[in-house]
Amino acid sequence: MATSRFLSVKFEVFGRVQGVFFRKYTQQQAVQLGLVGYCLNTPTGSVKGVIQGPPPKCHEMRHWLTEVGSPKSKIERLDILEETDVPELEFDSFMVLEEEPRPGVPLKKKSAFLAKAKKIR
Repeated sequence: MATSRFLSVKFEVFGRVQGVFFRKYTQQQAVQLGLVGYCLNTPTGSVKGVIQGPPPKCHEMRHWLTEVGSPKSKIERLDILEETDVPELEFDSFMVLEEEPRPGVPLKKKSAFLAKAKKIR
């Protein structure tokens, strides 16, 4: 039986994670680790998102999301909402989004659209 090459992790981080450049630093860390996906602010004050990539790199990112964060953040907890093996990556890069992708809309196209929309504002 062949093993999956990639891991996909849906997460939500709680604490002081909005207004402290948490998403920007999350994006930088994900890019540095070679991960793809997205993160976004929620209306309840948390940050949620998806990371995808090789399992060891995803585990490094989980540690970062739990223990490090941005310099001014105060992480209370990290919830892993879903963790699955995936045969291929669903994103081209790691992006900061303004809203969560809608079910049924291809992630690459939706993410690219939102990234462009944010640049226009």
